[in-house]
Amino acid sequence: MLMPKRVKRRKQFRGSMAGKALRGNTISNGEFGLVSLEPAWIKSNQIEAARIAMTRYIKRGGKVWIKIFPDKPVTTKPAETRMGSGKGSLEYWVAVVKPGRVMFEISGVPEELAREALRLAMHKLPVKCKVVSRADLEGGAGSEN
Repeated sequence: MLMPKRVKRRKQFRGSMAGKALRGNTISNGEFGLVSLEPAWIKSNQIEAARIAMTRYIKRGGKVWIKIFPDKPVTTKPAETRMGSGKGSLEYWVAVVKPGRVMFEISGVPEELAREALRLAMHKLPVKCKVVSRADLEGGAGSEN
Protein backbone atom coordinates (compact mmCIF):
# COMPACT_ATOMS: atom_id res chain seq x y z
CA MET A 1 0.00 0.00 0.00
CA LEU A 2 1.08 3.53 -0.71
CA MET A 3 2.21 5.78 2.14
CA PRO A 4 4.97 8.33 2.68
CA LYS A 5 8.38 7.06 3.74
CA ARG A 6 8.63 9.78 6.36
CA VAL A 7 6.64 12.88 7.27
CA LYS A 8 7.43 16.17 8.95
CA ARG A 9 4.49 15.86 11.36
CA ARG A 10 2.66 12.72 12.46
CA LYS A 11 -0.88 14.15 12.61
CA GLN A 12 -2.73 16.64 10.41
CA PHE A 13 -5.85 18.76 10.49
CA ARG A 14 -8.77 17.56 8.37
CA GLY A 15 -8.70 20.53 5.98
CA SER A 16 -11.32 21.40 3.36
CA MET A 17 -12.03 20.06 -0.11
CA ALA A 18 -13.71 23.18 -1.52
CA GLY A 19 -13.34 24.10 -5.18
CA LYS A 20 -12.09 22.33 -8.28
CA ALA A 21 -8.68 20.75 -8.84
CA LEU A 22 -6.22 23.41 -10.00
CA ARG A 23 -3.36 20.98 -10.58
CA GLY A 24 -3.34 17.45 -11.94
CA ASN A 25 -6.36 18.14 -14.12
CA THR A 26 -4.74 17.23 -17.48
CA ILE A 27 -3.58 13.94 -18.95
CA SER A 28 0.20 14.25 -18.97
CA ASN A 29 1.49 10.71 -19.62
CA GLY A 30 -1.12 8.30 -21.02
CA GLU A 31 -3.86 8.37 -23.66
CA PHE A 32 -6.90 7.83 -21.42
CA GLY A 33 -7.58 8.94 -17.87
CA LEU A 34 -10.01 8.56 -14.98
CA VAL A 35 -11.27 11.95 -13.76
CA SER A 36 -13.00 12.54 -10.42
CA LEU A 37 -16.37 14.33 -10.53
CA GLU A 38 -16.73 14.97 -6.79
CA PRO A 39 -14.47 15.71 -3.81
CA ALA A 40 -13.37 12.85 -1.55
CA TRP A 41 -10.65 11.24 0.51
CA ILE A 42 -9.38 8.13 -1.27
CA LYS A 43 -7.68 5.57 0.98
CA SER A 44 -4.43 3.87 0.00
CA ASN A 45 -6.13 0.45 -0.17
CA GLN A 46 -8.77 1.80 -2.58
CA ILE A 47 -6.03 3.15 -4.86
CA GLU A 48 -4.33 -0.25 -4.76
CA ALA A 49 -7.59 -2.11 -5.49
CA ALA A 50 -8.23 0.12 -8.53
CA ARG A 51 -4.66 -0.42 -9.77
CA ILE A 52 -4.97 -4.21 -9.47
CA ALA A 53 -8.35 -4.21 -11.27
CA MET A 54 -6.86 -2.27 -14.19
CA THR A 55 -3.62 -4.20 -14.56
CA ARG A 56 -5.41 -7.56 -14.36
CA TYR A 57 -7.89 -6.59 -17.07
CA ILE A 58 -5.21 -5.38 -19.52
CA LYS A 59 -3.25 -8.58 -18.71
CA ARG A 60 -0.17 -6.56 -17.75
CA GLY A 61 0.02 -4.98 -21.24
CA GLY A 62 0.29 -1.25 -21.74
CA LYS A 63 1.27 1.15 -18.96
CA VAL A 64 -0.68 2.53 -15.99
CA TRP A 65 0.13 5.75 -14.12
CA ILE A 66 -1.22 6.52 -10.65
CA LYS A 67 -1.49 10.31 -10.40
CA ILE A 68 -2.64 10.55 -6.76
CA PHE A 69 -0.66 9.73 -3.63
CA PRO A 70 -2.02 9.19 -0.10
CA ASP A 71 0.04 11.67 1.91
CA LYS A 72 -2.58 12.74 4.49
CA PRO A 73 -2.75 10.79 7.78
CA VAL A 74 -6.21 10.12 9.22
CA THR A 75 -6.59 9.43 12.93
CA THR A 76 -9.43 7.75 14.83
CA LYS A 77 -10.11 7.21 18.49
CA PRO A 78 -10.96 3.69 19.68
CA ALA A 79 -14.62 2.66 19.96
CA GLU A 80 -16.36 3.35 23.30
CA THR A 81 -13.77 5.91 24.40
CA ARG A 82 -14.75 9.04 26.33
CA MET A 83 -14.20 12.49 24.88
CA GLY A 84 -10.93 14.27 25.55
CA SER A 85 -7.46 12.82 26.24
CA GLY A 86 -6.01 14.04 22.96
CA LYS A 87 -6.15 13.18 19.31
CA GLY A 88 -6.50 9.54 18.23
CA SER A 89 -3.82 7.33 16.73
CA LEU A 90 -3.04 7.12 13.03
CA GLU A 91 -5.28 4.59 11.25
CA TYR A 92 -4.77 5.04 7.49
CA TRP A 93 -3.50 7.37 4.76
CA VAL A 94 -5.67 9.22 2.22
CA ALA A 95 -5.22 11.20 -0.97
CA VAL A 96 -7.33 14.37 -1.10
CA VAL A 97 -9.11 14.44 -4.48
CA LYS A 98 -11.07 17.41 -5.82
CA PRO A 99 -13.42 17.45 -8.84
CA GLY A 100 -11.52 17.48 -12.14
CA ARG A 101 -8.48 15.62 -10.82
CA VAL A 102 -7.01 12.96 -13.13
CA MET A 103 -6.42 9.98 -10.83
CA PHE A 104 -5.22 7.27 -13.21
CA GLU A 105 -3.80 7.27 -16.73
CA ILE A 106 -3.40 4.39 -19.15
CA SER A 107 -1.73 3.94 -22.54
CA GLY A 108 -0.35 1.26 -24.85
CA VAL A 109 -3.67 -0.62 -25.20
CA PRO A 110 -6.63 -0.25 -27.63
CA GLU A 111 -9.36 2.27 -26.71
CA GLU A 112 -12.06 -0.30 -25.81
CA LEU A 113 -9.64 -2.18 -23.55
CA ALA A 114 -8.51 1.05 -21.84
CA ARG A 115 -12.07 2.31 -21.27
CA GLU A 116 -13.18 -1.03 -19.79
CA ALA A 117 -10.10 -1.21 -17.52
CA LEU A 118 -10.79 2.31 -16.23
CA ARG A 119 -14.48 1.45 -15.77
CA LEU A 120 -13.50 -1.52 -13.57
CA ALA A 121 -11.17 0.74 -11.56
CA MET A 122 -14.02 3.26 -11.18
CA HIS A 123 -16.08 0.70 -9.24
CA LYS A 124 -13.29 0.36 -6.65
CA LEU A 125 -13.32 4.09 -5.82
CA PRO A 126 -15.71 6.00 -3.52
CA VAL A 127 -16.28 8.84 -6.02
CA LYS A 128 -18.23 9.36 -9.22
CA CYS A 129 -15.76 9.39 -12.09
CA LYS A 130 -15.64 9.63 -15.86
CA VAL A 131 -13.27 8.16 -18.41
CA VAL A 132 -11.68 10.77 -20.67
CA SER A 133 -9.20 10.72 -23.53
CA ARG A 134 -6.32 13.14 -24.02
CA ALA A 135 -8.27 14.80 -26.87
CA ASP A 136 -11.32 15.36 -24.60
CA LEU A 137 -9.35 17.35 -22.03
CA GLU A 138 -7.22 19.30 -24.53
CA GLY A 139 -10.33 20.31 -26.48
CA GLY A 140 -11.81 21.98 -23.38
CA ALA A 141 -11.57 25.71 -22.64
CA GLY A 142 -9.60 25.11 -19.43
CA SER A 143 -6.48 23.64 -21.07
CA GLU A 144 -3.06 24.88 -19.99
CA ASN A 145 -1.53 25.13 -23.50
